[in-house]
This record gives sequence, structure tokens and C-alpha cells, in this order.
Amino acid sequence: MKYRLLSSILAAGVMASASPAKAASDQFVYIGTYTNNKNARVESKGIYVFGLDSQTGKLQPLGVAAEVKSPSFLAISPDKKFVYSVSELDGASGGAISAFSVDAATGKLTQLNQQPTVGGGPCHVSVDPTGKAVMAANYGGGSVISYPVKADGSLGEKGSFIQHTGASNANPKRQKEPHAHSINVDKAGKFAFASDLGCDKVFIYKLDTAAGTLTPNDPAFAEVPPAGGPRHFAFHPSGKFAYVCNEMTCTVTAFSYDADKGALTALETLSTLPAGVAVDPKFSTAETAVHPSGKFVYVSNRGHDTIAIFKVDPATGKLTYVENAPAGVNIPRNFGIDPTGKWLISAGQNSSTIAVFSINPETGKLKPTGQTFDVGAPVCVRFLQK
Repeated sequence: MKYRLLSSILAAGVMASASPAKAASDQFVYIGTYTNNKNARVESKGIYVFGLDSQTGKLQPLGVAAEVKSPSFLAISPDKKFVYSVSELDGASGGAISAFSVDAATGKLTQLNQQPTVGGGPCHVSVDPTGKAVMAANYGGGSVISYPVKADGSLGEKGSFIQHTGASNANPKRQKEPHAHSINVDKAGKFAFASDLGCDKVFIYKLDTAAGTLTPNDPAFAEVPPAGGPRHFAFHPSGKFAYVCNEMTCTVTAFSYDADKGALTALETLSTLPAGVAVDPKFSTAETAVHPSGKFVYVSNRGHDTIAIFKVDPATGKLTYVENAPAGVNIPRNFGIDPTGKWLISAGQNSSTIAVFSINPETGKLKPTGQTFDVGAPVCVRFLQK
């Protein structure tokens, strides 16, 4: 009897530790990871959740939100009730997109359903501003896919699948074929923008949110300088400008945006490295984010392990270099800025850590808070404000 009682207590303890605890904070922070990274210092089981106090910046580990294979990128629905993730898997059938419902008390995620991405190596997912359509970019397949969202937050039948064509070949080793790296939607939910590293283009699509479908726009794309390799794309809060980091040349390209036509016009391309620092083969950009205030643009540099900070000219959208701040992690694959604009969390794929920084609202500069946490091969940071 004593042995049975002890076993029951131990089992209950394991279950409690495996489930997220109740959050004493006003935001959830979800971390997407690689679960199949054999070199990771810490093993990952899927999507992790933390609680964030927006006033103090204190981050509280809440455990595993959902066990799923390599949820490398996440998107949160506008109503904050659902989370979507891609499972970055290769193979003939491609990877998958999973839909989850959010437990508002604990942050725990319950899977609703899963749909294939058709193309291999899905690396990015987004949801439109109405929450009616979900899209993913397939890096290995060089394609994009879209799904309508049902009333319960689950994914319906495939809306559209588009194979990119016209590889750049400006970099013979990496641009022999298309490599779609991200897909983002404008503020009005009318157009979607897919950055393709292999084509040196940002493809532009009309989005039908009701049907969850994508169709080529006219103009069909915007270009970056040859061999740039556009990766992650972000709109300015005003909706007048957009920015994309170019992975291979460690640069960022600024665009003006015509919201009626869905057209991007390149304004300038700047280095994301400090003056005098040349691009090393081990360097590459990863994430692009615009501060909620619209005053600053941030780009992470892998290998150099910094986050480049730029000040935005509100009239022209052009950028002025501020500084390169240490990312506090090794290989900052991704980072996120919380909705209040006070905090930035960087994710180090190779260090298996995340780090928290405060943001100076006047200069945009980052200051380490001293908080770092172990997470196995983290590659995405997303905030859900309660």
C-alpha cells in the first residue's frame, strides 16, 4: 500500500511538472524550437511557454505548452484564442501546419488538427488580420501554401498552393532554385508577401481571406540586390513602409508600400554589420522586426551574434544606423519585441538559450536584464498579450 501511495504521488508530481503552471503575468511568450536537433545542448519536446510581466520584464518558465515535432515557427490569431505552428520537416509529403487552442489560464495548447504543407522544409507561418486565413512558406520546396480557418480555429481544406519559379543563380551555391523563407500579410489583409531567398524576390499575392486563397498580384514581385537572399519581412505600423533582411549579404532593404496596388518600391539597402566589418561566410541575417512605436527596425545577425538597430525616418521610411547590440545568445535565429515595446527576447539556436533585454524608448538601444533561460534549440519567439 505504501509503495502504491508513493508511486501515485510521484506520478502526480511528474504530470504537474510536465504541464504549464498558472501564469502570474499579463503576457504569454511562446517559443518554437527544433526537436530533432542532435547537437542541441538541451533537449526540446515542442512549444514552450513563459509568463511575462510587462511592467518589470520578469520572465517565468511555465513548461511545455504542446508536444509537437520541430515547431520552428509560430503565429498567434488576432483574437488570441489560437496558435499555429509549422513542423519543419523534409520529405516528399513536406511538413505540416498545426492548429492549437489556447488555455487562457495556463497558456497550454491543445491541438485541433494538422494539415500538410505539401512542400518540404516549411519554415514560416502567418495568420491574416481577420484570423480567417493561415499561410506557410516552404524553404525546401520553394513554395507557399494557404488554408482557410474554420470557426473553431482549426484549418480547413487547402485553399491554394503556389510553386515559386525563376531562381536568381546570383549565388551559384544557394540560388539554383527557389527557397521561400517567409510569408507576411499587410495591415488591411489584402496582400501577402513571400520572401524567396533563391529568387532574390519578394513575391506579392492577392489574399482572399474568406476562401483562404492566394493569387499572383500585378506587380507580381519586388526585387532586392542580386545575391542578397531575402529572408524575413516586416511592415511598419503606419503601413507605408516595409523591411526585409537579406540573409547572405547581411543587409536590410527598405521599401515604400502602395497599399492600394500591393506594390513595393525599394528605397535603400544598408549593411546590418558595424562599419568596417566585412561579411564573413559564417555570418547571416535571420529576423527583421519593427518596434511597435514605428521608431526603430531591428535585424539579427547570426555568427556575428548581434542585433542591428536602426532609427526610422517617419516621413521617408529610410533608416539610420544606431548600433549593433550583443544578442546575448549564440546564433540568434529569431527574436521578438513584446506589444508594449518595452522588452526584447532573443532566441539562440546553438546556445539553447533565450535572453531578455529592455528597450530604451528614445534611442531604441538594448540593455540586458540578466535573465537567460534554457530552451532546446529555440528558433521563434511570439507574444500573446492577455
